[in-house]
Amino acid sequence: MSATPHAQRRGSRRNRIVAVAAGLATVGALAAAIPASAGEAKPGKTKPSRYQDVQLLSFNDLHGNLEPPAGSSGRVTELHEDGTTTTINAGGVEYLATHLRDARGDNPYSITAAAGDMVGASPLLSGLFHDEPTIEALNNLDLDVTSVGNHEFDEGAKELARLQKGGCHPTDGCYVKGKKFKGADFPYLAANVIENKTKKPLLKPYWVWKKNGVKIGFIGVTLEDTPGVVSAEGVKGLTFKDEVKTINKYAKELERQGVKSVVALIHEGGAPASTSYNYDCDSPGAGDGISGPIVDIAKNVTSKVDALVTGHTHAAYACTIKDPSGKPRMVTSAASFGRLYTDTTLTYDRRTGDIARTAVKSANHVVTRDVAKAADMTDLINRWNTLAAPIGNRPIGYISADIPNTGTESPMGDLIADAQLAAGKKLDPETDLALMNPGGVRAPLTYAAKGSEGDGVVTYAEGFTVQPFSNTVNLQSFTGAQLVQILKEQVSGSNAASPKILLPSTGFTYTLDLTKTGADRIVVDSIKLNGAALDPSATYRVATNSFLAGGGDGITTLGQGTNDLVGGDDLAALEEYLLANSSAANPIAPPAANRITIVS
Repeated sequence: MSATPHAQRRGSRRNRIVAVAAGLATVGALAAAIPASAGEAKPGKTKPSRYQDVQLLSFNDLHGNLEPPAGSSGRVTELHEDGTTTTINAGGVEYLATHLRDARGDNPYSITAAAGDMVGASPLLSGLFHDEPTIEALNNLDLDVTSVGNHEFDEGAKELARLQKGGCHPTDGCYVKGKKFKGADFPYLAANVIENKTKKPLLKPYWVWKKNGVKIGFIGVTLEDTPGVVSAEGVKGLTFKDEVKTINKYAKELERQGVKSVVALIHEGGAPASTSYNYDCDSPGAGDGISGPIVDIAKNVTSKVDALVTGHTHAAYACTIKDPSGKPRMVTSAASFGRLYTDTTLTYDRRTGDIARTAVKSANHVVTRDVAKAADMTDLINRWNTLAAPIGNRPIGYISADIPNTGTESPMGDLIADAQLAAGKKLDPETDLALMNPGGVRAPLTYAAKGSEGDGVVTYAEGFTVQPFSNTVNLQSFTGAQLVQILKEQVSGSNAASPKILLPSTGFTYTLDLTKTGADRIVVDSIKLNGAALDPSATYRVATNSFLAGGGDGITTLGQGTNDLVGGDDLAALEEYLLANSSAANPIAPPAANRITIVS
């Protein structure tokens, strides 16, 4: 495979959207050409066939990963017929561009769409520049449309509007002298995100793709619980509506406009029964091949919607879930970080204006790294890396082995918790423990050298990739009884189905019994601090990041502490801890991840 030069591809976004394709329409999977009568066709003209195959290429949760992701974040698992699996290195926009361009070819009936979290929680190459590099890359990828995700709100609605419309950053300014950021060539859709002042959607609720009489509408929504996974400042002045009700509302509106073929871009997802990207969740014997929030959403979204492109859970699946009429409907997700893309065939019926649902086919494909790099993406990465290098290449510590970000209790999360405990003790020597949210740990630290650094060296860029949110380390006081409640809220209420297990600092231990349900999964008698049982009436000083200190991740009791004290940046706390506790001669070892005893 080879990359297609950007200048030779499909032309400018706006011109391409309205262009009328030349040549004969591709005959669809159900194609049965309709004979043209003498009164219908002009001499020398061929009437399009009734059925037209439309290619939908999609991906989700890129999170600004322009370079190939490190460690497990840059791998996918392939399942073979004999039940064995293979691990494949995947991802990187230089390769994603090549794969998408080769898949697209010169097909005029091809759409590229995404399901949110294109930016936010990004590595330093993008995050340092408020994700302008990622928007530029997505423009080069010829992305047609995307829904917003929760991470599009990390820096608030005004910053999201700037990414859409362009303009230099309000405080950092323009990163290249004389060059103004132009914004996204594609629309962000936010049908269920309502501005409280105007009572209207923050951004466009839907977008319609048109080509030679073919019309397909796209409705974009993010998860209703976005305020529970984003800082309060990021969603200030906004209300997030129910996904199903919103999609159903705009599907009716599109139908009134004559658009009967509809795809929903939903930043909410599920969990397939297998982590292999090519697992067939519709195969005989698979049973319920997928679970999670997307299942109920898919079962209740109106039958007017023909396919659901989803995200948020970073899982890979291409499954059918029955719509309210009992008819199977395709639901897809392409994992995360640009490791996969989904290729879906939508067979459009020109007579009815709808998708022939029985002809819809979909599969996930690996963004392998054995293809030619897209030259324009290489240039983009090199250009931004030149700006980032003075900051990103600075060593901030040394490790003796990979520090993984996997498992219920991840070693990487434990290391961050230890760093925040140390930062807390500098603010207040009476600090007892620290708790870190799992979603705030975005990547592992890898031992193997990258670029010009030596093995075991941790650079600022790597640290930024692990902790990109610019949270502060905050202190609060809680009673022992409140700490018990905090642990219970990890696994109950809104977290019952998908627990948010907090990562504890050294010395704080307890047992998690997964054979039980809800709050009973926390074995209260097992909770100890430095070997001593927790005293319900005693007061404990706890360090968390500012997201958790506001009651984030549905752990509301964390927002009810007293004697608040705001510290410095969480990444600075990690850097300070690594510098104080590691050297080239004495690198820090991965934590044992034995603070939570798991019964299963």
